[in-house]
This record gives sequence, structure tokens and C-alpha cells, in this order.
Amino acid sequence: MITFKDRITINEVEKVLYSGENIDISKEWMDRVEACYRFLEKFAAEKVIYGINTGFGPMAQWRVDDRYLTDLQYNIIRSHSTGAGEPLGDVYVKSAMIARLGTVLQCRSGVHTDVAKLLISFINEGIYPFIPMHGSVGASGDLVQLAHIALCLIGEGEVHYKGEWRKSADVLKQLGLTPLKMHIREGLSITNGTSVMTGISVVNQLHAENLLDWATLAAVWMNEIASSFDDYMSEGENKPRRHEGQQVIARRLRELSEGSKCMKKRAHELYDYGHSDVKVFEHKVQAYYSLRCTPQILGPIYDTLLNARQILEDELNSACDNPIVDPDSQYVYHGGNFHGDYISLEEDKVKIALVRLAMTSERQLNYLFHDRINGILPPFLNLGTLGLNYGMQACQFTATSTTAECQTLAMPNYVHSIPNNNDNQDIVSMGTNTALICKQVVENCFQVMAIQYIALAQATDCLKIADKLCPTSRKVYDKIREMVPLFIEDTPFYKDIENVENYLKINKLNLK
Repeated sequence: MITFKDRITINEVEKVLYSGENIDISKEWMDRVEACYRFLEKFAAEKVIYGINTGFGPMAQWRVDDRYLTDLQYNIIRSHSTGAGEPLGDVYVKSAMIARLGTVLQCRSGVHTDVAKLLISFINEGIYPFIPMHGSVGASGDLVQLAHIALCLIGEGEVHYKGEWRKSADVLKQLGLTPLKMHIREGLSITNGTSVMTGISVVNQLHAENLLDWATLAAVWMNEIASSFDDYMSEGENKPRRHEGQQVIARRLRELSEGSKCMKKRAHELYDYGHSDVKVFEHKVQAYYSLRCTPQILGPIYDTLLNARQILEDELNSACDNPIVDPDSQYVYHGGNFHGDYISLEEDKVKIALVRLAMTSERQLNYLFHDRINGILPPFLNLGTLGLNYGMQACQFTATSTTAECQTLAMPNYVHSIPNNNDNQDIVSMGTNTALICKQVVENCFQVMAIQYIALAQATDCLKIADKLCPTSRKVYDKIREMVPLFIEDTPFYKDIENVENYLKINKLNLK
């Protein structure tokens, strides 16, 4: 059980999403939620407050009669449940509900404590509202997708529960849970904010950090296969370039490669005397950029993900609805904390960084497959009869086409804005679309990297150097070979790619 006390961390969210941890919140925190609700209940009397006794969006100019105030809150939920497309996967929905809970726990929403309690029950019981992928422009946050969560909280709509789609009312009844009732502004508060784009982005972040770790090990293994000179990752080479990410990646490369018997020492090979009569060196004096420049390529990706983690954690712990109810200053503020620019811009950065990661992986694959470039391996790692057998030739088609799709998806989405809502929303973030596109890039990266890891294992066997690999490369080599044995005859690879992809997603190197 994880008890949220003052701040929700991404590490805690990861445990809830992937380690089966349940959550709770401290009594002190729940008391503050209650106090905020009581303040709004008293403050709202005889005042005009958006979304409590006015219409929504461009209809805010219309006062709603007191006898319809409860209906008003139900209406925004039902009227905005208009999403389209495939449903979000359970892990993304769960992450979005945690993000929504994070907003409620800022004690600036003025909602009843029942909202927090029911969200916790949905999260802990594995109740996943049907949330279609399409519908948000990311300006008043994720109005449409959040409305689908709210619809299930009030006992309407559908939920995914224990692998089946069922009516929300039936699942709530089965578990003895009472559907949410409207008190003051629960309908608006639940539907208004950035929680779905944030939830998707948190999952993207966890996958992206894992991908970077696998890419770092792949860089070590690639240079082992190429028998590269090891000074590309040395402190002396990298320290003069002052970026933090480059220093971290270079250090990780050094740590991972400890114990390797494959890489060469420049001092021994080229700086010793006796080379003055050599006109052409058989071994490359400097490796190709995709091998040699990995600290400089992966370093900016590390820096990007580090900043994204901070932005996401701040958003998890932000009040992102409107208006902001502040018991401390005894005031209700109107503004636009629901605007998704922080998430949209950051997910574009993460997406672009991951496209670069996929490009690097694809170029490293090309090195392994291209015998005239590497000079040490058979074409396409083909250990069969050339011309009769084809090795991993067609695997490159998949990696190249998937990388090309990533490059197309790299176009920044943050710069897209289409005014809508009677031009009330005259500039929008498209943050949820950005997070979803980033999600697709994440999936693509795992596919490309799965092919690369199969190729790394095959190249290792082509050269018969498994016993010379560093311990970490050797450990992963053994795992890959459990899933994909050495192949000589032609064989379908699609299941192998899927199995290795799942292995890379589930298992973490946990580089520090």
C-alpha cells in the first residue's frame, strides 16, 4: 500500500501501474480536501461563479437557475461524453485516474471528498472507464476523455473490469460502491483539466526511460562487436563537453562495458611505436558515428527525459481545473490552469528525442547487416547459404519502415491549433494528441530495438565472441538466445520480434 501524503511521485505511480500496489491518502490530506469543499459551499452563496451557477464555455454568459444547479453538473458529463476511436489501454486509463486524483488532492477544486474516495476505489479495484482516444483539443484540458471517466463515476457508461466490458452501474453495485452524487461543482471539476494527457505521458515517460537504458546497452554491445577503441566513452573525451546528459551516458557506457574483452585500447594499438611503415590500417581508426558518437547522441535524449520527468511530476501535483478555489486567501480565481501547453510541448520534445533514438538504432542495424561497411560479418548476418538463405534481410525492411514512420510522426504537434467552441477556445494545445502520437513513437521504438537485439545476438554468434562480452551484454545475450535461438535456415521472425519487444518493455536495466 502506498499512502500519498503531500506529493505524488512518478516512482510511486510506476509501482501502482506495474507492481500491483494499491493507494491511499493520508487523513490530513483528506481533511484539507474537505476543508476546501466547505469553504466553497459557504463562499458560493449569492455569488456568480463560473460553472456553479453559469453555463460552460461560451455559454458562461447565461445564469443558471438555482433549481437546475445539480442538473448542470450532470449535463456537462453527459453532453461531453462524445469521444471516438479505440479505447485507451488499461494502464493509460489508470495513470489518468491517478493524475486526476492528484488534481483533487491539491485542495483547490472545491469538490466533495467522495470524488477522491471513488477515484481511489476505481484505481485499487481495477475499474477502467471506457475512454476513446479521440476527442480532446487540450485547451480546457481533456474535456471529452475526462467526461468519460466522470460518466463511469456517476454509474453510467462502460468500464473494463477483469478483462470484460461491463456497465459501470453493474460493477459498482457488485463491489458495493455508491455512484458519485453532484454537490457543488463535481461535474465540471472532474471533466476540466490535463489529467488524461498527463496520464498517457507518464506511461510514455516510463517507457522512454527504459528505451534509453536499452539503447545505452545496445551501444556498448555494438562497439564490442565492432572491436571499437574505447576512448569514445572515456572521461577524458567527454568531460570537456559540459552537458550533463553526455557525462551520464558516457559514465553508463564505461560502467556497462566493464569486463569486456572485445574493445581495443588506442594506447596499445596506435600510440605505441612501430606503425610508421603502415600505409592503410585494416581496423578503422575511428568507428562510424552511430557507434562512436553515442554519448553525444544519447546525452541530449537523457537531458530531454530528465526535464520531462520534472514537468510531469509538477503536473501530477498541480491544480489544473477552473476556477481555482483557495481557502487560504478566501477567494475563487478564474483563469486557465486547464491549458495543456506544458504537456504538449514536453511530449513533442520526448517524441523527437525518441525518433532520434530509433534512427540511431536503425543505423546501428545497418552496420550489422551491411558486410561492406562492417567488413567482419556476413551479409544480413546470414549463416546459411548466400543466395539460397536470407538471414535478417527482411527484418531490416521492418526496422527501416518503422523508423520512417517515426520520422513522419516527429512533426511538432504543439504548433497545431484550430480555434473551436465558438472561438472561446481560440488557441489550444492539442496536448492529448501529442501524447498519443508520442505513445505511437514509443511503440515503434520498441519494435526497432527488438530487431536490433536479435541482430546483436546473431552477430555475436557469427563472430563467436559471447565469452568475451561484458557481463551485462552476456546476460542479455543469454536471454535473447532463450527466446530466439541461433538461426541458419530461414525462419519467420514476427513472433520472435514480438517476444523480444515484450521482454524489453517488461524488463528494466535500471541504469543510474
